[in-house]
Amino acid sequence: MRPKLEDVAKRANVSKTTVSRVLNNRGYLSQKTIDNVYKAIEELNYQPNVVARQLFQKKTEKEKN
Repeated sequence: MRPKLEDVAKRANVSKTTVSRVLNNRGYLSQKTIDNVYKAIEELNYQPNVVARQLFQKKTEKEKN
């Protein structure tokens, strides 16, 4: 089973929002937090779900129009 964003958050001891911020390079985060998230990503071999991201982006674009 593929690891999820939630699994990365648990491993790094942060929220899912924090993991998302690290992945999208948004907001201020300490270097320690960023390092912990990337370490968890590497340990779990996490890869973002590209299809889910594309669906979300399309939904967001429609809401803007």
